[in-house]
Amino acid sequence: MLILKCPAQLQLLEETLRKSLPTTLPVLGTVMTVARGNPASHEVLVDSWPHFSIVLTRLRPEDHKDPRDYYINQLSVFYRDKAALQALLEGTEAVTRGRAFQIMGMQDGLDEAVQEVASARGMKVE
Repeated sequence: MLILKCPAQLQLLEETLRKSLPTTLPVLGTVMTVARGNPASHEVLVDSWPHFSIVLTRLRPEDHKDPRDYYINQLSVFYRDKAALQALLEGTEAVTRGRAFQIMGMQDGLDEAVQEVASARGMKVE
């Protein structure tokens, strides 16, 4: 996953996400915040640039204090392809399995994908 830091990239991403409202709403707010100075210490990740399949927003890992606090480790996701979501959950460092986390998104299939990956790993999902 690539971390977007360049203001021009963040602006282009913001414009792209606005075209897909309301499903992009969980990530759009964080993208706008990061593009305008990032006072909350978040980061925006994409699988590739500029043709992305998935956008993930999260608090910077160095700002996590308690690995059991899933409120602090809140992830927001927008994906164009369910396979990209499954790849994110199964095999990237972007979603750390050593920490409790919440994942938010407004697209159909998010719950099923999370349940599939969790059950394949013998993990509990609430």
